[in-house]
Amino acid sequence: MHGIIGAARKLNYENFVPSFTTTLLRLERFLFGGLPERVRYNTRFDLAGALAYGAFFSASLAFMPVVLRRLGASTTELALYVTLTYVGQLLSPLSLSLLRRMSPMTFATVVWALGRAILVFGLFVNEAPWLLVLAGIFWIAEALPGPAYSQIMQQSYPPAFRGRAMSGVRIGTTVAVLLLTPFAGQMLDRFGHQLLLGIASFFGVLSIILFAYMRPIVPAGPPPTGFSLPTLFRLLRGDRRFALYLGTLIVYGFGAVMPLALYPVVQVNRLQLSYTQVGYLAVTQSLFWLLGYLFWGRLLDRRGAAWVLRIGILLAAIIPFTYIWAHSAWFLLPAFIAQGLLQGAFELGVTNISIELADNGRVLEYTALQTAAIGFRGMLAPFLGAALLQIGLPEPFFLGLCVLLILVAVVMMGAVRR
Repeated sequence: MHGIIGAARKLNYENFVPSFTTTLLRLERFLFGGLPERVRYNTRFDLAGALAYGAFFSASLAFMPVVLRRLGASTTELALYVTLTYVGQLLSPLSLSLLRRMSPMTFATVVWALGRAILVFGLFVNEAPWLLVLAGIFWIAEALPGPAYSQIMQQSYPPAFRGRAMSGVRIGTTVAVLLLTPFAGQMLDRFGHQLLLGIASFFGVLSIILFAYMRPIVPAGPPPTGFSLPTLFRLLRGDRRFALYLGTLIVYGFGAVMPLALYPVVQVNRLQLSYTQVGYLAVTQSLFWLLGYLFWGRLLDRRGAAWVLRIGILLAAIIPFTYIWAHSAWFLLPAFIAQGLLQGAFELGVTNISIELADNGRVLEYTALQTAAIGFRGMLAPFLGAALLQIGLPEPFFLGLCVLLILVAVVMMGAVRR
């Protein structure tokens, strides 16, 4: 009898393993299509890290502005939080000197791991100012390796497969966020933010460990010249198309970033949303984030990053326009749908356009200028938005101004394409 049971168990196991492996291979082919073996190796570790990052995002970043508001953060403090998310980008050109002495992967993984690990101290924080300190350290560490990440993507994925590979990996992130965000919202309502931040820190570090297994395929460009403002400005003066692109990013950024501090205030004060309601809206956002990746990557491979970015910027205009009229959670659905679609387009577009526009393979320098421009407008825009609201500019006029700036950026991006 025992022999029969053992044989049955062995048969079930032997049938299960090939079936499970076949399912994974089919899923991999659906996400990425046919890929060379070395590219497939990188996508597997990149995807595993992306799944862990999705858990990290769901337990921390998805709710951070609302958590701060619940802890008593003012509009100015919320604007400071938004600004902190851009400080590291403004400082990213400083990383060029370090990248002369270490590989992009080493620099990126060490800095990211330290930044995500710091959030474990959220277990002991229950006041908005201290949470802002932790968030500030995290965001500086998260954004500082921006140039290094662009070169990692350039070396890890050949141009013919880069769009599909990056979009497929990000589908993994959005699936994790989609599944875990409602659960995280319920845990926040029940246990508070401290436990969630501790869990988030663990998954954040795990995502870096998995990401570090990726291996370069494409040869690296020339080493960076190091941080030198005159050199970077000479590069900018010599490439008017890239200068126009940076101007587009700045105009778009003011329109998109100025109202960010207002959105949590509308959610908490005007609409009185619970964490669970915000979680369901975030699920909608993640669902369209996921759906967007199903075609952004292939569109990127066919039409280029500038085309993808222009569509994403146009979608961004929907967000402030929706908040003008919002009177319930349902009114915010278009904004969260647009934000989900925009996230994929902007992330893939920004990462790849610096690779496409870089002259003589200077991806690190071009990306450093790009991230510095994003950091510059990201640091100024939230406080300008808060100042306009504090001097009495009505919310509808303020949000209408933001829509107008975004539409101007759409026109400018069309000139970059041409």
